[in-house]
Amino acid sequence: MELNLAGTLTEVIPIDDESRIGQARRCAKHLAEDLGFDEADAGRAALVATELASNVLKHAKSGELHCRVVPGRGGQGVELIAIDRGPGFDAHRCLRDGFSTGGTPGEGLGSISRQSQVMDIFADERGAVVMTRVFPRGVADLRIGINQHPIINETACGDVWHLGINAHNISALLIDGLGHGEAAEEAGRCGSAAFALRPFDHPDALLADMHRAMNGTRGGAAAIAQYDNESGTLQFAGIGNIGVRLISPQGSRGMASHPGIVGVQYRKAHTFTYAEANAQLLVMYSDGLQSRWDLNDYPGLRTQHPATVAAVLYRDFCRGRDDVTVMAIDLELLNA
Repeated sequence: MELNLAGTLTEVIPIDDESRIGQARRCAKHLAEDLGFDEADAGRAALVATELASNVLKHAKSGELHCRVVPGRGGQGVELIAIDRGPGFDAHRCLRDGFSTGGTPGEGLGSISRQSQVMDIFADERGAVVMTRVFPRGVADLRIGINQHPIINETACGDVWHLGINAHNISALLIDGLGHGEAAEEAGRCGSAAFALRPFDHPDALLADMHRAMNGTRGGAAAIAQYDNESGTLQFAGIGNIGVRLISPQGSRGMASHPGIVGVQYRKAHTFTYAEANAQLLVMYSDGLQSRWDLNDYPGLRTQHPATVAAVLYRDFCRGRDDVTVMAIDLELLNA
């Protein structure tokens, strides 16, 4: 397996009235058809979106549906995540057909589970996140989660991510172009294009290549995390205010970045090596996300799908006044 993955934005559909259910269904169907899904598989994506949006409206009264294209092993799929701040629910009981908290027939979550290859639920007193992925036949899931959004009323996003994955290594990049809008996006894409040419080069060399590629743009903050599955070590180099954490059952380790702006000016980068990173969760995020989160405040969340982790962090810690990206990677994915 060798993948070189470029970033894609998350489309957010507010679920606040009945008309949004049809919008959610159409969005999922169009994403699936654009990926070349056959009629049956596109229909599954549309049904999952319909049920997710209906459940949010019935049980939480309002929320969001996040729709995006996701990479898989052997192709791409459609990710649909329902997010709300409702009363929460018992996921195990609600997955049984016939059980309902809202006086309905109680078939929604069971139907969603049957129609999607991946389904993950996190619910507590703060609300619920129901994450699903629908793939065509022959495509398997990758335990990677990304939530990426431009600042409100913008279509261009200055946050840009890129991933390189091969049989033994993961190389993850996150860039936050200075400011927001098209100029910030241009800066991020210039850096990402340079990274994509040789994503498994040493982080110091990659940052130097990106610095040259981003020269003449606004520049931005950048962070590169590279995991070696054979040694279990993680290398990290960062310039600017990209947040990066390694999370294990024993706690969380933050990564140290240097000051500066890639493409404008920074002192020589230094790559740090972190031992025994295997079986941990890597979380990278731009400064559109507050840094005061702690997964220990969400019992059990660390072991759930990385897409669920990213969605919960976005829901509870998005600043709302900047581009925002949350990328969560299960470093065990190479052993799956």
